[in-house]
Amino acid sequence: MARGAFHEIARGQVPGYGVHVGAMTARPSAGPSAQALFRFQVVSAVRTEQMGGCSRARAIARVARRTHPTLDGQSRKVSVRTLYRWVGAFERGGRDIAALESEPRPRVADSATLSERFVAFLRSEKGDDTLASVPELIERARERGVLSASEPVDRVTVWRAICRMGLPTRRRPSKHEGDTRRFAYPHRMQMVLCDGKHFRAGKGRLRRVALFFLDDCTRNGLHVVVGTDEDTELFLRGLYGVVQRHGMMDALYLDGGPGFISHDTWAVVSQLGVALVHGKERYPEGHGKIERFNRTAIAKVLRSLDGAAEVDPEPGALELRLGHFLGRYNGRPHESLGQDTPAMRWQADPRALQLPADDAALRARFVVTEERRVSNDHVIRYGGALYEAPRGLARQKVVVHRQLLSGQLSVLSAEGRMVALHPVDLAKNARAPRGRRREGEAATHEVAPVKTAATLAYERDFAPLVGPDGGFNEEQ
Repeated sequence: MARGAFHEIARGQVPGYGVHVGAMTARPSAGPSAQALFRFQVVSAVRTEQMGGCSRARAIARVARRTHPTLDGQSRKVSVRTLYRWVGAFERGGRDIAALESEPRPRVADSATLSERFVAFLRSEKGDDTLASVPELIERARERGVLSASEPVDRVTVWRAICRMGLPTRRRPSKHEGDTRRFAYPHRMQMVLCDGKHFRAGKGRLRRVALFFLDDCTRNGLHVVVGTDEDTELFLRGLYGVVQRHGMMDALYLDGGPGFISHDTWAVVSQLGVALVHGKERYPEGHGKIERFNRTAIAKVLRSLDGAAEVDPEPGALELRLGHFLGRYNGRPHESLGQDTPAMRWQADPRALQLPADDAALRARFVVTEERRVSNDHVIRYGGALYEAPRGLARQKVVVHRQLLSGQLSVLSAEGRMVALHPVDLAKNARAPRGRRREGEAATHEVAPVKTAATLAYERDFAPLVGPDGGFNEEQ
């Protein structure tokens, strides 16, 4: 706002407001509103630019790029279209600030252009069929005689009328929408929550991530694993530890972390027979319990590991520390449990734990299989690396079994035995003898001599002069 405009208002010289302000305490009985004063400030800025030689279009463009202070101490921007409207209203009103007062627009309950019969039809049809689109409603109205075949109807006008009447407008739920109700399971191991928390540990402030497993019903901390990255192997190792110690859960609630959305994770969870739920982002109703636990873990232990010289940053040592914290957490009163401890709720729950009967059978569910073809030189390519395959499988398709807990690869040999695969040692193969027997080493198999037709013909035509006995008879 131009400085002179403020002085004109303060001296009571604004047209239409002939009120003299003598002191700060003296207030006019009827003066411009705060909205009109702000608009007058912005219009004055446009007029100042025009007095400096700018055209109206350029002046409005310059003012639209600025941030203007309001009377309540805030700041806001004004669009080009709004500036044109304010400047035009100010000039049409004889440059009177009263022309910048906002005029209340009459509120339309449904539509000012559509017929009452068509508006009633929209209410009726949308009440019976909420999924009907605007073109469908217009076509139905024409078929039923509510609208004539030649009567023009604008889709936008119908849409605005539907919005004003508060009728449902969405044809189908958005893919970003879902069931976002709060939930709480009544028994233990019905729902297990898992989330990763990144932190730094040791004097070198090395990056680490901890995966905490939490029971939804009792808030009992089940297990924790620590690694350098939030990958699939770390999560599956933690999942195996939970199942081995506490039994099988009914469902897993995870977020969109890299270790939670991999193909191997989905395969193992499906083999365990567990329901897998990936929570929505920014959805505290579902994932808020583990997030609240993460804040407790940061406040109680994780922040004390950053830069501590006495802390061993190795994942195994950090798992020992965080496992000790988890035991203390389970023994402390919890506000959401009525001051009961998670351990008390866990022990008092009547639901029996579904512990695995055999560890070998449990580990077998952490195995994924993929088909690969063996090369001519008995090599299998897997995961960008080369592995030596057993003899007898060249140029065949084999099923590779990968143990996700250890990463070991194995295939079924031609004899029907499960054989572990090992990486190809190219340097050793370069120096190893090929197809030659060492001294004193017997041949593994003898080849019987074969006489071809050419050999038989040669022996017949070029028979030896003497017999096998050298020409001597038995008596000699």
